Amino acid sequence: MVSHHERTGEVRKLQILGMGCPKCKKLAENAEAAARELGIDCELEKVTDIEEIMKFGVMMTPALAVDGEVKVSGKVPDPDEIKEMLS
Repeated sequence: MVSHHERTGEVRKLQILGMGCPKCKKLAENAEAAARELGIDCELEKVTDIEEIMKFGVMMTPALAVDGEVKVSGKVPDPDEIKEMLS
């Protein structure tokens, strides 16, 4: 199945919400791997400011937001789980 974003060539915005802990870094690696495996162009942004993180309504980090929508928080999904969130 080809996602809407692949057909249009849009760049997805992936945001890693967290203070830069090892789990946050692993989430960033997994998100990049998932996007690469799907052939999706993405912009990866690390959001470390606690006030910005709270604006997303996230209470537990790390968290992943895709195009501004929080998909997961408080855990590090593997690349396959992230691919499902990007599809």
